[in-house]
Amino acid sequence: MKVAIASDHGGVAIRQEIKKLMEEMEIEYIDLGCECGSSVDYPDYAIPVAEKVASGEVDRGILICGTGIGMSIAANKVKGVRCALVHDVYSAKMTREHNDSNILAMGERVIGPGLAREIAKVWLTTEFAGGRHANRVNKIHQYEQTHL
Repeated sequence: MKVAIASDHGGVAIRQEIKKLMEEMEIEYIDLGCECGSSVDYPDYAIPVAEKVASGEVDRGILICGTGIGMSIAANKVKGVRCALVHDVYSAKMTREHNDSNILAMGERVIGPGLAREIAKVWLTTEFAGGRHANRVNKIHQYEQTHL
């Protein structure tokens, strides 16, 4: 698995924690920033990650900002992306099993680094269940093909 990860200024600390986690899990990743202490615009980081996921250059993406909301909105504008904003472990598991999410968004001002690591670990290790859920994900894909 290869993961693209990025944050804006509001998610730098958790991004560093998740990078350590992926190193421990021996997951290859590319870090798309930011390396900043001042305010930056989240779409400048969310969209490149989403494009890498949508193109198949990477398998999944992780985005972190202050709340995760801006990152998830921006990422979901890219055709083929199913970005889930998650702040608990159960939702992380369900969004992989039932929705086949390919990008995880989290908010550093909402959760701490320990919980963020747990969420990311579950999200990175949970497989899509397929079955009845595949039909639902396929309906999203079909809509994208005809409307976007």
